[in-house]
Amino acid sequence: MEPVSFFVNGEERTVLAEADWTLLYILREKLGLTGAKCGCDTHTCGACRVILDGRAVNSCSVKAASLRGRRVETIEGLSSGPVLHPIQQAFIDAGAVQCGFCTPGMIMSAKALLDQNPDPDEEAIRRALSANLCRCTGYVKIVEAVRLAAGRMRGAAV
Repeated sequence: MEPVSFFVNGEERTVLAEADWTLLYILREKLGLTGAKCGCDTHTCGACRVILDGRAVNSCSVKAASLRGRRVETIEGLSSGPVLHPIQQAFIDAGAVQCGFCTPGMIMSAKALLDQNPDPDEEAIRRALSANLCRCTGYVKIVEAVRLAAGRMRGAAV
């Protein structure tokens, strides 16, 4: 085991880790951040998505050895106390939450998109969410939620 230092939600964290441990394992089992879910363990469902250095990634595919000095944002880092992030609130307001299992990953993919493109069209939203699988919705409400959040974050009347 080796110490691995990286930033999680703006705070520097050091974890004793095996080189082949995944970021998902570290977040859930070592740091107690359980928002990222293990939905497939094959790098394909997106339930474990986080933002790593500004890009949405599946945390189950990132090894501990590659984390040194990097920046990770998780769903737990979005809200400010009892105030939800606009994307989180938009998912609620648009009815984009069904069982909720995939929701944290969807929200993190949406945040990565909106950080880069504050006014995405439907195609850009669908492309950004293409790595996230949802078995409960038809994605219509999810796309609507991302549009709603984008408008609110730009200050548009929505």
